[in-house]
Amino acid sequence: MREILGRRRRLLSKRNDGRPELISAALTFAAEWKWPVLPGVAPDPQGRARCGCPDPECTVPGAHPFDPGLLAATTDERMVRWWWTNRPTAPIVLATGGKAPCAVSLPALAASRALTALDQMGMRLGPVVATPHRWAILVAPYSMEQLGELLYAKDYVPGSLRFHGEGGYITLPPSETGHGRIGWERAPLPGSAAPWVPDVEAVVDAVVEALTRTGVSAPEL
Repeated sequence: MREILGRRRRLLSKRNDGRPELISAALTFAAEWKWPVLPGVAPDPQGRARCGCPDPECTVPGAHPFDPGLLAATTDERMVRWWWTNRPTAPIVLATGGKAPCAVSLPALAASRALTALDQMGMRLGPVVATPHRWAILVAPYSMEQLGELLYAKDYVPGSLRFHGEGGYITLPPSETGHGRIGWERAPLPGSAAPWVPDVEAVVDAVVEALTRTGVSAPEL
């Protein structure tokens, strides 16, 4: 009986530390959805608000790639399994662009109000990633030329909007970073296929209109 209880405690401990959850999520993104991922830098164990990278002034602790670099992102199941077997608490970093989703992000408070306005407008959204400070709306891949034409045609684009396209990245749930846990504000629908995401033009148009209508001044964060 004591041996059984001990085994049960070990199993519960593994469930509670989030490690199986991380490797399972990483494998879903890479192997099933074909999103290229890689492990991010873990927060400094001596202080979670600090980063494990060499930069003592890092502003995104634990939420960026370092070793390996962004170009190592892959959909290869064996590589992903090896990474998270050896680094079980590493955040999951998505390399945006190419055939993978891109993202449009904005400060959390403005994003919350914008999403409410978008729902009222009947705007269809795909997954939305929520960090403690910013939310990222996943969008279909776009080119820099496409983004440049989109922004040039607009009279006003909030300076707090950030665009994560080719050569960029975002951190995916259920990662834990120096700023806190990352989750889904709008979770992908269950299933083996990669979730649907809207075009960047539709999202930018709708977000700018929503922020204008609600009178939200999105601060730079």
